[in-house]
Amino acid sequence: MRSKSVVNEAREIQICIELINLGARLQLLQEETTLSRERLLRLYKEVKGASPSKGMLPYSTDWFMSWLPNIHSSMFMDIHQYVVTHAGVSGVEALIKSYRLYKEQLGISDDEPVLSITRAWFMLRFFDAKLLQLTDCKECGGYFVVHTDELCNNYNCGICRPPSRAGKTKKAALQELQASA
Repeated sequence: MRSKSVVNEAREIQICIELINLGARLQLLQEETTLSRERLLRLYKEVKGASPSKGMLPYSTDWFMSWLPNIHSSMFMDIHQYVVTHAGVSGVEALIKSYRLYKEQLGISDDEPVLSITRAWFMLRFFDAKLLQLTDCKECGGYFVVHTDELCNNYNCGICRPPSRAGKTKKAALQELQASA
């Protein structure tokens, strides 16, 4: 019988703490570590002061195709590819570093970001499963998330060609109203 390494366990606990602080769901922690569910629940409650949220995880590739999520997802993927290529990290460490850089570069506070770390993790799994890929925009040259095998010879991104209702949310209208008052 192999004995558990205290150093490896401490490393996994540290990874879990970082993921929890970034807003990861319990299922993500279970997939990325060997810690028991009970241990993860206790750790989550200790770090957040509350039980983890319940419910189904996002599992559709379609979420990443709508206008604002696509822009954020594409930015995250560009950051992630850069981190993997230049920082010499992979796996969950690359996810954590990439997500921190994503939040930092966009000036995202701790309130709900467009792309949660759980969605970012799922997106990386979708890329690994070849369900999603990046393609370049013919106008700006940036790379954007699209479905694999989608016809995108003349792809135009949501930044260069935003849909007519882009940015017309109730929240945006309220902010505009408050700014003019």
